[in-house]
Amino acid sequence: MDRYAVFGNPIAHSKSPFIHARFAALTGQPLSYEALLAPREGFAGAVAAFRAAGGRGANVTVPFKLEAFALADRRSARAAAAGAANTLIFDAHGITADNTDGVGLVRDLQQLGCPLEGRRVLLLGAGGAARGALLPLLAEAPSALTIANRTPEKAAALATEFQPEGRACALFACGFEALSGSTFDLVINATSSSLSDDAPPLPAGVYAPGAWAYDMMYGREETRFMLAARELGAEHLADGLGMLVEQAAESFFIWRGVRPDTRTVRAELRAALQQAS
Repeated sequence: MDRYAVFGNPIAHSKSPFIHARFAALTGQPLSYEALLAPREGFAGAVAAFRAAGGRGANVTVPFKLEAFALADRRSARAAAAGAANTLIFDAHGITADNTDGVGLVRDLQQLGCPLEGRRVLLLGAGGAARGALLPLLAEAPSALTIANRTPEKAAALATEFQPEGRACALFACGFEALSGSTFDLVINATSSSLSDDAPPLPAGVYAPGAWAYDMMYGREETRFMLAARELGAEHLADGLGMLVEQAAESFFIWRGVRPDTRTVRAELRAALQQAS
């Protein structure tokens, strides 16, 4: 039976073993998937040991995504754009790195019925989560995408790096305070503010009529960002639980060549989260 795993530190909280076990059951794929705690100074050794024991691939979560990218012999365009990897493929050619976070976000938005083409998108944050999302978001041809960050210079650097060539989408960058007077159809929180029960400081009027507010984080209840978005007039709210499932489905497809139907697993994971509360 083919072996897969997710590496992280900490890792006990990971939902990935449940998700991939359900994907395997639903698609009839014979595989095992486990959560492995890697030492903070021993990620490369942990991966090498897993490969030597027959591992075929792995997911990677904090704090090892940058190390996973550096460890690889080859990197996909998505991984190269993100500068980080959450998916590793092991074969006779060595280690290939990929990044499925951004495509997971886009597929979740599609599942939710949130259109991207021709829409005005605001991406909050200029760190790794935002970087990983940019290429897949731009590929969906929004009319404009603005990156806003507490440090405007970081947003500007990211916008310069990803400035689309030959695309209709305009790419802008600014600080949060400069958003006053602008409106958006979709606002995506790619900051870590929800982990500290906080939300980026957005001005009134930032949400257009019918707008969506999407937090990459998720929890048993609505995040602080989602609560603030409702107060500011966002019509549709969503958290990142579906993104977690969709990025896992992309990894599963990369490894097995089979794309699982995510609807059942999304519903099961949401129900388990609600039951835990």
